[in-house]
Parts: sequence; C-alpha cells; structure tokens
Amino acid sequence: MTATPRRRTRRAALVGAVCALAVAGTGLTGCGGEDPDAGTNGVGKLPPDKIQAKARTAAESAQAVRLHGTVAAGGSTYTLDMQLKADGGTGSVDAEGTTFRLLRVGEQLFLKADAGFWSHDGGDAAAAGKLAGKYVKVPPGDPAYKKFSGFTDKDVLLDGLLTLHGTVEADGRHEQAGVRTVRITGDKGAGGSLDVSLEGTAYPLRLVRAGSAGTLSFSDWNKDFPLKEPAKGETLDYGKQLPTS
Repeated sequence: MTATPRRRTRRAALVGAVCALAVAGTGLTGCGGEDPDAGTNGVGKLPPDKIQAKARTAAESAQAVRLHGTVAAGGSTYTLDMQLKADGGTGSVDAEGTTFRLLRVGEQLFLKADAGFWSHDGGDAAAAGKLAGKYVKVPPGDPAYKKFSGFTDKDVLLDGLLTLHGTVEADGRHEQAGVRTVRITGDKGAGGSLDVSLEGTAYPLRLVRAGSAGTLSFSDWNKDFPLKEPAKGETLDYGKQLPTS
C-alpha cells in the first residue's frame, strides 16, 4: 500500500527528530555522516595551541624515538637518521655530501667516518687513514663535541625542533605512514607545520620547519633499542682536538 503524503511527512519528521537526537548525543556533524573523531584519541577536538602542547608533552615523556629527515642550521643542511633516548643516541648524519655515524652513551661521544671526512679542508691524510672506519672518541672539551653531541640528545633536539612560529591554527585531518593525524600550522604554514597522531598517544609524526629549514618524520616512539660503547678494537682515542673543523 502506497504511503499517503501525510504519512510520508510524519515519517520524515520522525527521521529528522531521531537524527537531531543522534547529533546531540554523539557529536556527529550530520545524520548519516561520519564523526571525524570516531575511534581517535580525541586530540583533534582540542584548540590548536592545546594540540601543540599535548604533542610536546607526549614527546618529552617518551623514553625513545627515531627521527629522520633534513635540518638546515648554521648555513649547512644535515640529513639525519637518529635513534634517541634519555642516556644517548646513535645513527647517521649526512652533511655536505659526507656521511658519518654518531654514537653517544652517557657522556661518551664517538664519531665514525671515512678518510675523506677526516682529511677534508687540508687535514692530515696519514692521520685520516688511521681514523677511517673507527669509532673515534671525541674529547668533551673539543669543539666537535658541542657541535655533534646535540644530534644525539633527545631532549635538546626535540625542544629545539618542536616549535611552530606565529599564530597556531588547525589545518585539517591528514595521514602519515597509515596513521591518521591532525595538522597544525604556524602563520598558515609559513611558521611551520606539525602532524600529530590521532591514534593512541598524541605523538608528533611529521614536522615541516619554518623558513624551509627542513622536514622531519618521527617514529618508533617508546621503542627501546640497544645502546652500548663500541668494542675496544673498533675504537680510537684521538686524545686532543679532532681534525674536523
């Protein structure tokens, strides 16, 4: 039997009422629509400045992290692939076409590179040959210690990186490596952008730095990794100042 116009009208009104109740009760944007925060950690509902603060707190509280990407600083561009935790870090750094490895265990910093790295800018070729392929212990008072140890310091590195400049605003929902994110920007992107995970803990997942100063991805949050000094046979103690400047 065909429904009369009055019945169709009453049915439409009833559906509309149910839809209104569903929206009021669940925060849906419309009847039949999908809640963008369904199944998330709820961070996307926060104001942009709160999202930034929550991501920074999560990063500071994490025991370990891996970061990889590029950082422009001091007139140079560095490509990093580092694993970091409270008592040190390890990984590779590429600067101006030269790649070297860094390893810090507590206060002990080691640098491993080829002969080309050690002999650049007129360095001693004979000394470079001896240092090549070895983990060279960097003296704490050496300028290279201050220059490179920051790349292995989780707190120092993240504190300097996880900053957006200017007015912080939301920039919609995105995805990084299969993980849903909410993106926030500084000065509409000119001050950098940060993707924050909407799944699990609100960790930073991708950072585009202000002023085209590099792009970094963050992963393996809270995943521990082995960190120990290299064997004596793989280590050299240069003694005084390293030939890296």
